[in-house]
Amino acid sequence: MQFRIMGTLAVAGALALSGGPAMAAGSSARTPKAYTCTGGEIPSGSYASIKVTGACSVGAHAWIRVVGNVNVAAGGVLDAQSAPSRITIAGNVTGAAHSTVGLGCQPDYADRSGHPCTVDPTGHSTITVKGNIRAIGADAVLVNGATVRGGITLLGGGGPIPWSIKNNTIGRSVTVAGQTTDWVGVLFNSVGGSVTLAGITVTDTDPGAPGAFVVRNTIRRNLICAGVTPGISGGFIPGEVNVVGGHAVGQCAALV
Repeated sequence: MQFRIMGTLAVAGALALSGGPAMAAGSSARTPKAYTCTGGEIPSGSYASIKVTGACSVGAHAWIRVVGNVNVAAGGVLDAQSAPSRITIAGNVTGAAHSTVGLGCQPDYADRSGHPCTVDPTGHSTITVKGNIRAIGADAVLVNGATVRGGITLLGGGGPIPWSIKNNTIGRSVTVAGQTTDWVGVLFNSVGGSVTLAGITVTDTDPGAPGAFVVRNTIRRNLICAGVTPGISGGFIPGEVNVVGGHAVGQCAALV
């Protein structure tokens, strides 16, 4: 690495001595550009931003760095949860109406449920979002094993795909509200703010399905649940409770 850096500096010096245009061209070539995916696989690389308008995936062991935001347009699909990858997003991730946003996968753990990668069930992703994750009217949002320095806000939407917020480290608050969907789970997260679930209808038809799951989260502030149908479950194993630094109110009052 040291030799590579020294070589780069030497080349830069030579270009500077040879004249301004060559230096300008070299700088431009190194500047990340915006990328729009209309379908297929997003290649490894550095991007100024990424816009997803079609069905787009991330390949196994891909490395992706985004200087700005990742926006999944209406009807777009971002599948970064089927193959292990390394993704760093300096800005926000947003999902528009009828989009699907899938980030992260990891194997099952001895003490908690994972979200295995379809391509490699033993692999795991390393995904960091330095901003926030927001979606309005999305068909599905799945965030698994990620580090989100901001918060997660998911409003409206839903469908037959389960919604999963699992095994994440989240710096601020999590809000999931207004979905009508087959399954919703907020499980095994570390949350620096509050967690709110409100106005959610879970349509799972399995006998005895308890509704949304809020299981073994560590929440610095409050846990607030209201208007979740048919109800909320703290898990199937006795003692699988949430640790809440503030207050637990509404339907989640007993899950601490």
